[in-house]
Amino acid sequence: MNRITELFKIQYPIIQGGMIWNSGYKLASAVSNSGGLGLIGAGSMYPEVLREHIQKCKKATDKPFGVNVPMLYPNIEEIISIIIEEGVKIVFTSAGNPKTWTALLKQNGITVVHVVSSSKFALKAQEAGVDAVVAEGFEAGGHNGREETTTMTLIPMVKSNISIPLIAAGGIATGRGMLAAMVLGADGVQMGSRFAASVESSSHENFKKTILEVEEGGTQLTLKELAPVRLIKNKFFNDLQALYEKCPTTEELKVLLGRARAKKGMFEGDLVEGELEIGQIAGLIDEIIPVSQIINNVMSEFTMAKQELDSLDF
Repeated sequence: MNRITELFKIQYPIIQGGMIWNSGYKLASAVSNSGGLGLIGAGSMYPEVLREHIQKCKKATDKPFGVNVPMLYPNIEEIISIIIEEGVKIVFTSAGNPKTWTALLKQNGITVVHVVSSSKFALKAQEAGVDAVVAEGFEAGGHNGREETTTMTLIPMVKSNISIPLIAAGGIATGRGMLAAMVLGADGVQMGSRFAASVESSSHENFKKTILEVEEGGTQLTLKELAPVRLIKNKFFNDLQALYEKCPTTEELKVLLGRARAKKGMFEGDLVEGELEIGQIAGLIDEIIPVSQIINNVMSEFTMAKQELDSLDF
């Protein structure tokens, strides 16, 4: 047992990222059934769709699972109400002030975790009463911190500032990566990109196959003026870079981004005009496999790497 397995009542300190367009009930329940903590990604769901996924997840697993809620999305009040009504026990919040909803969620017996990109925000989350934080480095896919602090730098910095459990995210897809994060002070890890390229992920097959083709340097953080996001370099990304050369206004960036660009890319499989969010670690992912196999691989590599570490002699 460690602080994360104890907090969530799970077997392994592995949490699946609540990624938009990837994290439906099939992925969340598969991760929970395999000993980790599965998260339903509410960010890409209308309230009633979220309710349906929560209900299906309850039927698909008797293990703990949670919901990830990006607070910058509309319908937030309705989403929080549904989470409480449906008896969800674990909520991960991100992209907003943790003070806004933490007290209400905890009053309803919910364990609350907040995602941060700096020590400053980790402290604010701890002060707001959350049960744990996810410290997410610059390597991560999707929406990201503006500071560009890498996971290897961020984890020990956050660790020295907080007393609550710490989950490392960003650039972790292997057992060795998990061990490295824990040596740096994390109590557990959150993996997004590795689970995006799983059989059970709800994203389009085109997107999953594209993840396998990403090489070192194949993603970049952009759109800092709106909400920083790490994207695969496709035509849409190149169009963005061409617009940046003209020193665009925020409005011009919003016009190019338009609506439902992430849905078009990740869920509908438009690899040309879609927004394709993935982490730098995609360069290490070379097969689409079932969740159970991912977790088995990570844990066996973790154990082997730990033994190698124990045998180091200087």
